[in-house]
Amino acid sequence: MSNSFGTLFRISTFGESHGPAIGVVIDGCPAGLEIDELFIQRELARRRPGQSKITSQRQEDDAFKILSGVFNGKSTGTPIAIVIENHDQRSKDYSHLENTYRPSHADYTYDVKYGVRDYRGGGRSSARETAARVAAGAIAKLLLRQSGIEIAAYVSKVGEVAAPPYTELDLTKTEDNMVRCPHAATAEKMIALIDQVRLDRDTIGGQVSCVIKNTPPGLGEPVFDKLHATLGYAMLGINAVKGFEYGSGFAGTAWRGSQHNDAFYTEGDRIRTRTNHSGGVQGGISNGEDIYFSVAFKPVATLMQDQSTVDNTGREATVAGKGRHDPCVVPRAVPIVEAMAALVLADFVLRNRVAKM
Repeated sequence: MSNSFGTLFRISTFGESHGPAIGVVIDGCPAGLEIDELFIQRELARRRPGQSKITSQRQEDDAFKILSGVFNGKSTGTPIAIVIENHDQRSKDYSHLENTYRPSHADYTYDVKYGVRDYRGGGRSSARETAARVAAGAIAKLLLRQSGIEIAAYVSKVGEVAAPPYTELDLTKTEDNMVRCPHAATAEKMIALIDQVRLDRDTIGGQVSCVIKNTPPGLGEPVFDKLHATLGYAMLGINAVKGFEYGSGFAGTAWRGSQHNDAFYTEGDRIRTRTNHSGGVQGGISNGEDIYFSVAFKPVATLMQDQSTVDNTGREATVAGKGRHDPCVVPRAVPIVEAMAALVLADFVLRNRVAKM
């Protein structure tokens, strides 16, 4: 099982949804970085369950402990170990799944691969694991601050309700509402839709868009570690993600090259592009413009309805809809997308230091 991510700035996560704790070990963080624990806690609070009526009602404060790698508020250059204890597990809610596979979950695939499955909340396949990534991503964000790089994600779509393009939005307003959409009128429609879906005992999908500003040109490691390819790899590794596009994405395939090409011009001592259909990446390397991309999330597979399935002997069965789950994952996915983007950028910033003499 692959539990590690990154090259120089590298993380390894551990733990299960209903185990005693989850956590992460960060290797490769340079010494001397100021570790703002209040900032890390705020990032975890953005991801935690129980935030509002449109999220899972599991109650976890996600308080963390740093076990190593930090002394007198600064990183020491040694591995940073962070642990987050689980408190509000209700394993009995999952006892009916001991021998039954939930539709569209990892239950069957984990069982057939490993021959053993932690059915309590999905075990290692649970999105609970992403809290560890958010903690690591917070430290990556602190590292990126040194270079002035800023990362801002937001909910851009729920069902068919979509926000305007990011260039028309004030991304500082993302946290102003429970759905994390910076466009107030759209946010109201999104919240109403999610709440109706919840009352219908159903779920719905959506999209999270992300903008990375002040990225210096030159980040990315062609040919196999292109910047956009690694961002896609990072995003597709998040639970429930079904798609990734950057720049003009799939819409750009309908254009002509004369419409799509980003013409260069000089602004002071810097080369800029007049448009940014490339999404800030050309040839797999950042060009200094905004990097922007969108991540598609499927509807949550656990419904508060009975569903037909099979058990581990292949016999037909019915799985009952119960437990505490999000009717839509995208509001809580915003800090996860930011965290994974930060891990990618922090790694490339460090790798770029040895790109040339």
